[in-house]
Amino acid sequence: MSDPVTQPTPRAPKRLSFLAFVEHTRVSSNRSLGLTEGLELFEYAEDLGYDTGYVRHRHLETYLSSPLTFLTAAAQRTTRIRVGTSVTPLRFEHPVRLAEDAATVDLLTGGRLELGLSSGYAATESTFSQAFGTIEGDDVRALVDARLETFLAAIEGRPVATAETDLPFATAGTQLTVQPNSPGLRERVAYGAGGGSSARKAGQRGLRLQLSTLNTEIGELSFEDAQANFIRDYRDEHATASNAGSFASVSRAIVPYDTPAERAELQWLLDRDAERAADVGGGPLPFQFGRVAHGSGEQVAAALRDDAGIHAADELVIALPFDYPAETQRRILRQFAQESAPLLPALGG
Repeated sequence: MSDPVTQPTPRAPKRLSFLAFVEHTRVSSNRSLGLTEGLELFEYAEDLGYDTGYVRHRHLETYLSSPLTFLTAAAQRTTRIRVGTSVTPLRFEHPVRLAEDAATVDLLTGGRLELGLSSGYAATESTFSQAFGTIEGDDVRALVDARLETFLAAIEGRPVATAETDLPFATAGTQLTVQPNSPGLRERVAYGAGGGSSARKAGQRGLRLQLSTLNTEIGELSFEDAQANFIRDYRDEHATASNAGSFASVSRAIVPYDTPAERAELQWLLDRDAERAADVGGGPLPFQFGRVAHGSGEQVAAALRDDAGIHAADELVIALPFDYPAETQRRILRQFAQESAPLLPALGG
């Protein structure tokens, strides 16, 4: 029997953010129109009042494989909006190199980096091992846990090596730390969880928590109630592990439309939502997807108003669909910010 959902304690208004697939395609004369449109999306979202812009991290696809580079450029074109990943798969990262890059980006952006981490693509390990190396013993989880601990040690300024002989920059026996160091970055590292176990581990490590539009555990609770419970358990663990405040975000897919043409453009998202609702856990993995809020601004707000996951979280992330024109992405952000968000008390409306 699953634990009952407890009513979340009222919290401050949520941060309103977005998550985008940014393409690096349509390259001409050493310029990528996809990357340019991605940068323009961040500028547009900042003007609309969004608090954070997250990008998805992908390898061997047409989406961002080097998001920290992109986010640095996005931060240079904006002044306020925070920039982040949701999520960077540790399976494909060297933790010390990632720490160097993340600290550099955080300093270049004035402390605006929100770094989301996760394990990787376990279901396609045989393919990605060709490019990123085979894991001894095929234990992806153990590898990811070890890399996460090394990464956290590095950004916390703990030693990662010891000089064995006198070096130009250190004498023998000197403990060496990753340079540069950005002191506030550690408190802005999140872990992407699909279920209660990984959410509790995020809390035990004193990390932030990112929940997506799917759960990898299926129980008796609804998708939204299950996420509220994940957040509750996460906060309980975090309170014991860290003096810093906990922070949890949830992602939601929306299909806003005011005209039949706008609905027709996004109809496949509604069709996919219906298929997923009718086939919970029917695929190779036990996935449970959140429902897509759709319709007018008022209808979208009404669908999200009683969402237990949103009420339990600190941040609502609007997950934008992939492979849609830039104008459609902007329209979704605009309609939600202007028509739905003001009707949601949780967002300060």
